[in-house]
Order: sequence, then C-alpha cells, then structure tokens
Amino acid sequence: MEIYQLKTFVAVATEGNLTRAAERVFTSPPAVSAQLKALEDEFGVKLFERSARGMTLTAAGERLLAEAQRTLEAAQAMQAAAAQIRGEARGQVRMGTVSDAVALRLGEVFLHLAERHPQVQLQLQQLVSLRAIQAVRRGELDCACVLHETETLDGLELRRLQAVEIVPVVPQRLLQGGGLPPDLASLAALPWVTTPPDCGLRMHQERLFAQAGRPLEVGLTADTEVAIRSMVAAGMGAGMVRSDQAALMEAAGQARVWPGWSAPTWFCWVSSPKALAVPAVAAVRGAVMETWV
Repeated sequence: MEIYQLKTFVAVATEGNLTRAAERVFTSPPAVSAQLKALEDEFGVKLFERSARGMTLTAAGERLLAEAQRTLEAAQAMQAAAAQIRGEARGQVRMGTVSDAVALRLGEVFLHLAERHPQVQLQLQQLVSLRAIQAVRRGELDCACVLHETETLDGLELRRLQAVEIVPVVPQRLLQGGGLPPDLASLAALPWVTTPPDCGLRMHQERLFAQAGRPLEVGLTADTEVAIRSMVAAGMGAGMVRSDQAALMEAAGQARVWPGWSAPTWFCWVSSPKALAVPAVAAVRGAVMETWV
C-alpha cells in the first residue's frame, strides 16, 4: 500500500468518477483503475461498485475511506514536522494590522511569499496598535504591523518600516464660514471622532488637546482607519488621520487638513523572539523587509 494509492482512493470517492479523479491526482483513468485494483487485491475487499453513473463506495469502501483520510492527514503532519526540522517555512502565520492593505503594501508581501515560500499562509487580523502589540506578547499573534513612536519595545523585535505623519482633518460641514478654525483652541472646540485608549492615534489626540488647554471629551469613537474616515467625511466630527489619507479626503471634497499641527510616527514590524524561531514567521518577516527596503 502506497500513499499515492490512498490519495487516488480518496479522489475517486470524492469525485465518483474515474476521469475527474484522474485529473485531481494528475494521472490517467487507466492508472487510477490499476491503483484501485491493487488496493482491492491487498485489502481483500471490493471498494467501489462501478456503473454507468460512476463509482459508488461499497460498505467496506465507506469504512476504509475514513481510515484512508486519517492516514493521509497523519502523513501530511509528518511531512510538516520534517519540513520544520529542516528549517523550511510552512504553515499559517497570524499577523495583526492597523491599517489598510494598500498602505502596508501587503499585496507585495503576499507576492514575495508566494514566490519564495508557497507553503506559508498569512492570516490577517485588524486591531488597533496597542492591542496588536499585547496580542504578540501573549502569543495570540505571531507578528504585527503597527503605528508606534519609539525605536524599541521591551522583549519584542521592532523594525521601523516607514515614517508616517498624523494630521487633524475637519469635515466640510464643520468649517466656520467656509474656513478652517483659526487656532488650536478653536480646533479643539469642535466635535471630534475619538479612538480607543489603546489606539496609536489616541495619544496624538490627547497631545493636541493638551496643547490647546482643553480636556479630550470622548464621544463618537472609531477603532479603524476606515471608520474614522467615514465618520469625518459624514461631518460627524474632526479626526486624526495619516497625511496620505488626509490628502485623498481633501481631493474628494470630504474634509480639509488643519495645517497648524502634525505628529510624526512610524509603521513598524513587531514580533517576539519565540515566534521568529518558527521558519514560517521568519519567512513573513523576510517578505515584509524585502517589500519595504
């Protein structure tokens, strides 16, 4: 009994047709028939009933199908373990993101992975920055791309990818006489779309309000960039966004940048030493760094 024979058995059971099963296992219908006969001879039971409508499992075939599937799963697990021992990148990597895929150039990251490490699957979860960092610390995420100001994070690897400027934007509906607020105090007096305390943008909002000499009043809250832009564009309040997003909002006539204030930050890669010991996570890091170099 060979693994390829079991794959053929499962393919025929799934397709119920020799030709389609042959296409599925990349061989010919006569070869499929020969493999099934070899299995039936070895097991001493009939696996399929053959008719004009196709191939139907016998009672014995039904019982042995489950065993064949378990055997194939065990073989795949053994192959994955051997690949990890050899240091090959294989498996699923959980990655947190705080921004849209275009801003993080994730399309290019996926292309690099597909070319160099096709057995690595990247699973994305959108979270605000501090939640993503905490999830990496707890091992709930393998890595994350976050907005962060400092150059280091205790116990984690942090790599700066790109400088980002955060700016305040005012929706058209809140422009005073068609113009922007004349000073920081007037800007802070507007309704605002705030972010959760563990969002990287919240710190910048609090800094702006402190400089204006006003407390930040938490009202409308959004925890994704898309939601912030949508709420600002709808005129619900001023907000903090990246400068590239602010330029797009201005071009669309949705809001205007208040030019008297900005804050620098960075898109950063974050992971833990334990996660990076896994070849698949190291492969994702390599793809991210190659994309951003």
